[in-house]
Amino acid sequence: MSDDRRTAATEPSAECVSDFAVVGTDTGVGKTVVTTGLVGWLRAVGVDARAVKPAQTGYPPDDDAGYVAEACETDDAATCLERLEPALAPAVAADRAGVDLSYESIRDGCARELADAAVGVVEGIGGLRVPLADDREVVDLVADLSVPVLVVTRSGLGTLNHTALTVEALERRGCTVEGIVCNEYEGTSVAERTNPDVLAEMTGCPVWTLPPLALEDPSDAVAGLREHLPTDAFPKA
Repeated sequence: MSDDRRTAATEPSAECVSDFAVVGTDTGVGKTVVTTGLVGWLRAVGVDARAVKPAQTGYPPDDDAGYVAEACETDDAATCLERLEPALAPAVAADRAGVDLSYESIRDGCARELADAAVGVVEGIGGLRVPLADDREVVDLVADLSVPVLVVTRSGLGTLNHTALTVEALERRGCTVEGIVCNEYEGTSVAERTNPDVLAEMTGCPVWTLPPLALEDPSDAVAGLREHLPTDAFPKA
């Protein structure tokens, strides 16, 4: 639904949107684009939303929280608890860099940031089984924070297995999966055209598609999400 077709009553609000997590089936599937778009959308309608990145590896140049902040034109839109230079899983990167990375401090820091914002959005790192710290993984963090989850996945061939396993892993840990976003959806193959319906049937979750976005500027992610995703994509409070 495009912006000009929405009314104030159909826009998200702090009262009706829960804190939530955005996780991916793998690295590079579009978690940051979706996080940026949703946080920017909330802030555009007056909600004090904030993205929370538990740990950023490959920094610099990678900086997911910085991307969100740039899109929203304020540092208040995002925070990163730990930045590490090696482009590896956080636990591995910390070991290589000689950094003492504590799971407890990451978990408590995320909880603190969620409590401080009207709506907090935790962005995952890679997939669910990525080692985070102290023998804990990304899935442990999401479960411990007790927030509903949006899953971002690829649209093409192979996504059924990866996505269904991700949803199953979350549900086995007691996490509520609010929906699935098939990113960079073009519908040019039979697999792409059939995947959304099959995923909905396999998982019982709503499935939305997001076409490739130009992303010449980080703010394009906000415009793209507002144009192509419904307000139903926001987990309800």
